[in-house]
Formats: sequence, structure tokens, C-alpha cells
Amino acid sequence: MTMTATEKSAVVPLSLRDAPSLIERAWPTAKISAETQKERKAVQGQTLTGLGSYWKGRKPLILTRACVLAALMPATDDLERDVEIFEKLMGMADETFGRRYDGGPTAFVKTFPDHALEVAEDTGRSWVWRDDLDPRERQRRIAQAFIDIPYGQRLEKVKRPEELAEHELLDGIWGEVNAHLRTRASSIAELVEQLGVMRFGRRPLLADTFSGSGSIPFEAARVGCDVIASDLNPIACMLSWASFNIVGASPERHAEIVREMRQIANNVDKAITDIGIEHDADGNRAKLYLYCVEVRCPRTGWMVPVTPTWMISKKRNTIARLIPDHANKRYEIEILNGVTDKEVEAAEVGTLRGGRLHHPMLKDDLGISMKEIRGDFRVDDGTSGNRLRLWEKDDVRPRPNDIFQERLYAIQWMDGQDIKKGKANPRTWFASVTPEDLAREEEVVEYVERHLAEWQRDGFVSDMQIEPGNKTDEPIRTRGWTYWHHLFCPRQILFTALILSEAKMSPEGRAFAAKFIDWNSKLCRYGTGAARESVAQTFYNQALNTFPNYGVRSFGFARSYLEDVPNNSPLSGQSRLISRRASEADEHVDIYLTDPPYADAVQYDEITEFFIAWLRKNPPAPFDKWIWDSRRNLAIKGEGQSFKTAMIDAYGAMTKHMSDNGIQIVQFTHQDAKTWSDMAQIFWGAGLQVVQDWYVSTENMTELKKGGYVQGTHMIVLRKRQGEQSGYQDEIVHEIRDEVERQIKDMIGLNDQMDAARGENIFNDADLQMAGYAAALRVLTAYTKIDGKDMTQEALRPRKRGEKTLVDELTEFAVQTANEFLVPDGLERELWLELNGAERFYLKMMDIEEAGEAKLDQFQNFAKAFRVGDYDDLMVSKTPNNSKLKTAKGLGRGAMAEGVQFGRDSTVRLALRAIWRVGKEDEVEDVLDELRDLIPDYLRKRDVLRQIVAYVATKRERNDPAEASAARILGTAIQTERI
Repeated sequence: MTMTATEKSAVVPLSLRDAPSLIERAWPTAKISAETQKERKAVQGQTLTGLGSYWKGRKPLILTRACVLAALMPATDDLERDVEIFEKLMGMADETFGRRYDGGPTAFVKTFPDHALEVAEDTGRSWVWRDDLDPRERQRRIAQAFIDIPYGQRLEKVKRPEELAEHELLDGIWGEVNAHLRTRASSIAELVEQLGVMRFGRRPLLADTFSGSGSIPFEAARVGCDVIASDLNPIACMLSWASFNIVGASPERHAEIVREMRQIANNVDKAITDIGIEHDADGNRAKLYLYCVEVRCPRTGWMVPVTPTWMISKKRNTIARLIPDHANKRYEIEILNGVTDKEVEAAEVGTLRGGRLHHPMLKDDLGISMKEIRGDFRVDDGTSGNRLRLWEKDDVRPRPNDIFQERLYAIQWMDGQDIKKGKANPRTWFASVTPEDLAREEEVVEYVERHLAEWQRDGFVSDMQIEPGNKTDEPIRTRGWTYWHHLFCPRQILFTALILSEAKMSPEGRAFAAKFIDWNSKLCRYGTGAARESVAQTFYNQALNTFPNYGVRSFGFARSYLEDVPNNSPLSGQSRLISRRASEADEHVDIYLTDPPYADAVQYDEITEFFIAWLRKNPPAPFDKWIWDSRRNLAIKGEGQSFKTAMIDAYGAMTKHMSDNGIQIVQFTHQDAKTWSDMAQIFWGAGLQVVQDWYVSTENMTELKKGGYVQGTHMIVLRKRQGEQSGYQDEIVHEIRDEVERQIKDMIGLNDQMDAARGENIFNDADLQMAGYAAALRVLTAYTKIDGKDMTQEALRPRKRGEKTLVDELTEFAVQTANEFLVPDGLERELWLELNGAERFYLKMMDIEEAGEAKLDQFQNFAKAFRVGDYDDLMVSKTPNNSKLKTAKGLGRGAMAEGVQFGRDSTVRLALRAIWRVGKEDEVEDVLDELRDLIPDYLRKRDVLRQIVAYVATKRERNDPAEASAARILGTAIQTERI
């Protein structure tokens, strides 16, 4: 959108050129975290996941919007008002919730019974909205009801901001916005352009040099920036292109794409129907085929189907049952529907248990290791292998003598009459495999074998070998698959060949073909839940996992992956896409917003070869401009010196081509403290200075993400380093302490203002903790020399094994300084400063638990902050979304006696021990006698003990009333004891 001359006169070009951005001073991370979590939980309903959810690193769109607006908005002397205006623009302000409310009058009354009559009336049969209220007044009253509940709970009842039309979401805010910002905007795009003119003299140009799936440049263009997206990986380029040109297309072009994809699906469907491989003689159509691996048992000589379960469907009570065929030494597989619950329970256990094969003819409770069947071996030089035959280029199924055979054992059918009637959800059932089914199966195999060489020549079927690697070794090692098409059964090869043939001139068709194969390979595991049967996508995680049993969708079922085009959301800014390395950036850019690779990042250079193998030949324009190879040797990955050097090259190029008043925001998810130090040196070497660091919770924890996965993202804000500055470590230590204290006091002060005004904070403890990192990096990266060392050159120096660098030491010092301010409510700061790390960790996490369910990443962050290496003995639960400390009772006598968690002289340890003893009804006077004996200088420490006991009583009141009561009894006894 281009402004008219009149509109341009309303803003003063470059009037904000030297003004600090809001994101440098204040940012409501608690609300932004809650909104990003809500977007994540939409799963396949997110705006861009319809293009392919296999790119797991995609950041939420609302996070990009928050970054762009806060980077352009100025920070004024009235930060509180700045934040209020920002929240209005983000759709996070209190009054917005009346418009975002996603429910009817009955749901409203159930949620807000005290506000029911303000907006609704009871007809005697149901609740209806009051007809004497216009929509705006009703929305205002609904918003008032929401003010009474915490922000996170509000989001359970409302739509995401992007689900509303902008004029609905931001209705009535523009007068306040323009008055505060001195603009004349009536939309986000106009505001972005006007703020860009005021800051940079033009509509802001934003670049993402690691564009991945394109979520960052897409959202930046949607809110009005001109954008440049670039990536080395062709699949990343394809996804970025699709976000711009499919989701972000004009309404007219989007409608054309929907028609084109439906036509491609129809043409493939007709070809499949004509071949006659998905319909039975009665006109029923297959929906799902279930396959399993089959092996010959070395002890009995029987052929045994391998699967961890014979459960087919819990909701239907459908199971598979083995029927021995003694004449042929194999098993028939019978599908039974509507069996008893007891039979269902028995069927949950299959022939594969804990990596060992069990079957009725094997009279051995231990079973046979699959490693033995596979023939795993290790030789003296350390190499390993197995007896699997390596498949060849023309293989599409196992050969007769292969160790692993593949067997179709069940089919789910869709009722042909229901399909003819056009029913959206035709009746389905599971059935045993018949000779006619096997004949159709053989027809598919023979058809594919006849056409394979032709399809591979024309680029409709992959002919690319699997290159060994960290992730790509798995299918080679476990199945002997050496070409990418081996990961697909003949049916899937046929479907994909027909799709690519139909879409050979269509870049949109190619993009959706990639999504199709993600959901249609032999790596799609079949699972049964209580409510439904499901077949997962290949990349449900970031690995190439092979399974003993898997599900194959019929094309009649799978065609939806071609036809489900995401909803249209046109761009407001111009977009460009370039395939290149980040270090080759050469445009003059105002804002760089990047989510770079780092030490433990997903290895897209390997796993995207799964897609590249199918799409690399004869790509249509504009895909033909990219190199269709993963280019593993050029990808930035790993850790250590090579990672650091490549990143310095990349960010150095960005800094060189950034406006002098430009800004960079790096989205950085970390696990390793050493990687943090490397990132600091990367910014140093690139000529950047850190000015701020915010912590946002961006990831939803699932069973698949347990363990090493973290939940948060650091938003590191950077500017060009100006001038030359030298200093000495002993001086810089004091500067860091002063900067940490100033930063945290500013943030706490703003929290206090917000709390007084609206009863809520905008910063949480994680933000205050990360202020330590930010302050250290801000101070350190301002220097070019420390103790006479050129820090730019120092950044390039390889780290010696086990070396603790100057950056490590100063950063740790800053974080410990920040931790001094994380005093829980109920404790005095003087007491807090006397506690050791484990004591602080335990008391702080009690404070967090009192507020509600604590997340594992909070325990991880505070353990790291307080230098608590192993806190397992203090935990009763480490579940991702509800981790819990052990109570005094849980810690018990054994753990308390040793004092390994807190230290032998720990007052916290002894206070918890005393509470435990009172709770188990020991005499209170005996407990006091023990405390007097165990605590040196008891009289001086008596007040400290009393504070800790009173604190435990308060924090455990809601979650453990019995322990709170014991603490109160002990506290009274300490208070009234005669000394």
C-alpha cells in the first residue's frame, strides 16, 4: 500500500532516526508468551502449517508481529503508555477481549455467571444475547468480565488475533495510536509504513537470511514491511515461496490455486480409479492399508509378522488375531470386529516386545532379539554392520530372500453407497485381507515395476541415493534402504509419480506434493487412540524413524493433502526470495529478524533430502533458479569453531549491509551455556552490540519433546557497535553490576506501575534473570578491547578444550548479580543474599508452584541460574507442564540427614527437617531442641529460621495444607520459645 502525498505530509521523515525502539526498553513478554503458546496449540490450524508441518522450527507468527511493531515504535518517556499502545495494536489490550470472545451466550454465562445479566437473558429454554445492546456495548461488557481472570486463562475462551479481520480486532484504536505516535494510520500496514518513513526514510525493508519455512518474512510482509527472504536449502526456499505466493496471494490468484489443486487431485484420482486398485467388486473404496514387517524365526523356521500390537481400533473393539498355518509354517491374520474388552486388552501386546520377537510357536519366554535376526555385528576396528541386503535402484519391494519382508494384513474400507451419495464421512470398517485384495496389491507392484525406470528418468520418482549422515543412517542401518524411494511402498510411489506428472509445470503442485509425501511414506506410524485411528506424518519429529508396522492411506483418503489449501491472507508489503548463504547478503536492509541454526538445531540439511530427492528434477519456474541439493557442506551447523566462524561471516555481512540506525533481532533457543558464550563472541566478531534480551515461551511440551528440548526463545536485540572502546576486566565487572542493577530496577519499577494500574505484571522472573545476560552482553559487546586484547580477534580464536573464557566468567557474574534481585515475596533480600544456590532454587520454585502449575523449563532455567547441577533428588515430578518439588515429607529422613542438596549447615535444610518432624507428630519441644543443637549460633539465626518456616507455611497453604499447618505450628513455637 503506497501513501498519498497528503498522508506522507502527516509524518516527518527520519524524525525517529535516533529514537530508541520500544523493544529495547519494554516488551510485555508474559502476554506475548501466552499468545505464542495459543498459536502453537492451534497445531494444523496455524496459518502456514497447511503448506507443510514438517518444518519444525517455524516460529509463531504473532511473535514476528510483536518484534516488527516493537522495533519500529519509539520508546518515549512514558513507557507505560508505550506498552499500552503496543498491546492495543497487538490485540492484547483488555478491551480487545470483547471482540476476541469465541463463544455464544450460554458459554459466556457458564464462564462468567456474575456477569450473565449484563449481556444475556434467559428465555426459559436457553440463554440469548440481550437485544437492547448494540454489538459494541455487548463487546465492552464482555471485555469487562475478562478483566477478572488471568491473561493465560482468558486465551482459552477467545480467538487468536489473526483469526479476526483487522478492522474487527482493532476497532476504535486509531485515534489513540495516532495521537501517541504522531501518525495518521488507519491500518497496521499504514502504521508500519509511516513508522518506517519516520525511522528509516522509507517503508521498512526487513530481511531474514535463514528464512526456513518463511514464517518470519511472511508475517513481516503481511504487516506491511518489504521483505527479503533467503536460505541455502531449496525446501526452505519452496516453503517461503509458498507462504508468499499461496497463502499471501491475492484473493483472485488464491482462488485459482484452489481450483488448480482440486483439478490435479481429480486427475490423479481418475487414473487410480481407472487402474482399479482401490475399489472392491461391490464398489467400496479402501481408506487405509495396514502393513507390517515379516521375518523368519531362526529357532522355529516360521514366518512371523512383526508388530508391537494387534490392536486395530479401540473405539470399534477391532483387533487382529494370528492363526497358525502349520502346513506352510506361517500365520494367517484374521481381523475381528466388536470383540470383548478383555480380548482388546490381550491384543494390545503384539509379536514385538522390547526389541525381541515372540510368537505362539516359539516356546521361549525370553523371545529372540531383533538384533540377532538382523545379524548385527561389530568388528575389532570398531565398525559395525548387519546381514541386511542393501536395496538397489530398481527395488520397490523386498526380494524373496531378504530378512525383512513386508506384508499387508488389514484394510479399512469406505462404504461405496455412502460415497455415491456424497456423504462427507462415509461408513468405514476394517477387514481381513482377501485373495482379491492381494491380487490388486500385486497389480500395483507390477504396474510400478513396469514404469519405474521411465518415471525416474522423467523426474516423477526419486532416483537419488541416501547419503549417510547423523539422521540418514537410520533407514540404511535398520532396513537396508539405500535410495529415497525405498522409504515408500509401491502404492505410495504410484500416487506420487502421478501427482508429479500432473504438477510438472505447477510450482504450487510441487509444494503440495512435498506435503503429500510427508504424510504418505512407510515411515508413517499407525496408532490407535481411545477416540480414533490415526496415521502420523513422516516427520512427526525430526528423524527418519522406521517402524515394524505402518499405515498407508489410499489416494481417496490422502488426496486431501493436495486439496487443503490454507486460507488466503494477502501480503501488504513486497516480497523477494533468494537462494543463497547468509554470508552473501548484500542489500541495504533496515531490520534483520533471524532464527539462525545453532548447536542443537534440527538437521534440515539431512532430513530435507527426503523431499529434495523427489522434487529436484525438471523443477518449474521459479524453482529452477535454485540448486536442488541439500548442500550439506555449506550449511551452518554443529558447534565449535566452524560454527562460530560461519556465523560471524553471516552476521558480519548483515551488519555491513544494515542501516546505521538499523536493528537486528535474533531468535535464539539455547540449551548449552557454551553456545551462549559462542553467540556473544559471534556478535562481537560481527560488529554488533547487544542492547536487550527478552525471554519468550514458544514451545508446547509433548511426550516427544521430553528430555533435552527447551521451551523458550531468547529475543536478542542488537545494534551496530559504534566507535572504539577499551577497558579492563576489574572495571568492567563494576560496570556490569551497575548495568544489571539499573536494568532490573527499571523492569521492576515498570512492573509495579502496571500492577498498580491493572493488577498484572509484564515481566516475569525469567525476564529478570535474562536481564543478567543482556546487561553483560550489552556492556561487553560495547568494547573493542578488554585487558589489551582485541575482542574482535579474540572472537575468532578457537576455544581450547575445557577453557573458561573471559566472556564465560563475566556473563556468569552478571547472571548471579541478577539472581540477587529474584527475591520471592515473603523473604527479605538480606536473607536471600545469605542463601546458597540450592536453597535459593528450592525456595524460588516453591514461590512459582504456589502461583500454579510449574513448567519443567522454569526448573531448568533456575537450576542453571542458581548453579544447581543436579536437582533430581529435590523433585517428585519432572513432567513438562506440571513439575513439582518434594515437600518436607517427601524429602524425608534419608535425604535430609545427608544434607547433600543444601549443604550440611543449611538453615533451609534444617527448617524442612523440623517441619517434617512436626508433621509426623514428634514433640515440638524435641524438634526445637534438635534445632538448637544443629544450628550454630542459634540465637542469631533464629529470625532467619522463623522467616523460612513462615515462608513455607504461606507457600504450601494451597498445595499441601497439612505441611503448611505443621510449618505454622513450628513457627509459633519458635516465636514463643523462651530463650
